[in-house]
Amino acid sequence: MKAAALRPPLLAALLLAPLLSGCRFNFVPLIPPPVQVSLPIRITQADLKREGDTLVLAVTLDGRLEPGYLTAHWFDGAKELGTDSVYLDAQTRSAALRLPVTGKGAYRAVLSFGGTVLRQVELYEVNP
Repeated sequence: MKAAALRPPLLAALLLAPLLSGCRFNFVPLIPPPVQVSLPIRITQADLKREGDTLVLAVTLDGRLEPGYLTAHWFDGAKELGTDSVYLDAQTRSAALRLPVTGKGAYRAVLSFGGTVLRQVELYEVNP
């Protein structure tokens, strides 16, 4: 008789168990909030070419641009030729950097902005 007396409360507990699980927090937003995208600074165009006895580096930046200096470290092979920089802000996103050179070489320029190296641009007129 004891087993028969425990059946109705056990059966009632089993039937109510799914209803009790509905008390949990189950909020899922149907439409998520819009995502604010803020891309870091990046170079979208960089071209190194020779114009007579001058190397010309044309650079265009894109992304969230805090005012600062775009720096180019010039090299001929492993030999450093010099450093040049130009100040850029939100209105000025393009720059042309120039370096006078004599003779052909394996030229490259390493570009950095705000201390972060962004890209290396190369112009090989001879084998490196």
